[in-house]
Amino acid sequence: MVEDSFYIFPGENFIDLKPYQCGWEKCRSGHSYGPTTRNHFLFHYVVRGKGTLMANGPKGTGNTFHIDGGHGFLIFPGQITTYFADNNMPWEYSWVEFDGLKVKEALSRTTLTPESPIFTPESSKAGDQMLEVMRYITHNKDQSLFNLIGHLYLFMDYLTASSRRDDILRSIKLQDFYMREALNIIEQKYSMDISVEDIAERCGVSRSYLSKIFKENMKSSPKDFLTSYRMSKAQSLLLNTELSVADIGKSVGYSNQLHFSRAFKNFCGVSPRQWKMNPPPAEEVAKTAEPDAASPSQTEKET
Repeated sequence: MVEDSFYIFPGENFIDLKPYQCGWEKCRSGHSYGPTTRNHFLFHYVVRGKGTLMANGPKGTGNTFHIDGGHGFLIFPGQITTYFADNNMPWEYSWVEFDGLKVKEALSRTTLTPESPIFTPESSKAGDQMLEVMRYITHNKDQSLFNLIGHLYLFMDYLTASSRRDDILRSIKLQDFYMREALNIIEQKYSMDISVEDIAERCGVSRSYLSKIFKENMKSSPKDFLTSYRMSKAQSLLLNTELSVADIGKSVGYSNQLHFSRAFKNFCGVSPRQWKMNPPPAEEVAKTAEPDAASPSQTEKET
């Protein structure tokens, strides 16, 4: 590696859109990375030069893509990939690893898939705007995390705007509609005494159907997801406020302090008070707080 800039984000609990790490790299001739898999989405935007991406599809079929400057590629969680720089014109790229509840929904409205991961901006201006935002995220690590999250939202806007599907309104599945409705209800009503039955009723589906689509889309039952979402909010309140355990329990939907403490201990292994007095390392907080039960981010440097 001739030049590089690299940054791992702290383990703050952002649920809708969470950054993990980012970087800017100028590769030497033939430099390669992989084969490997990722726990989260990883996007590269090639500034100049060229290289090759080898990526498997959902059924294990392999595809090879040749990419040059002004284009990008998206690696999906769990996808086996290898990529390497051209021998004569090695690429230089900016990259960012991210995930969150809103990401899968946003990407479902684009042409980007494991079989078709290549990104082409709708105009050179759009590509420059995306690159500028990625450059900002990578080189301004001293800014507040909220500032960087705001720029990550801008990145997602540029990514999805250039890749949006023209047929999206016709292709949205009814199942996707119910999933979005259920997630919106959880996001808005988690602090209330709401049950899985209430969520299913508000969506207009049976509890068994809701459980089916949650397991297919979130790899979790609705009950476990709701509990995980509430516990992630409770952890944030324990870390960042001086509210009592009882008040925190009420804030995340438990009117009974004993029920909240029992649920928290079942989820985290210790009581809320013990957790607040001796919170785990930031990366462990991020691991237990993610409601989709995703694996923790890679902590080694992307190269």
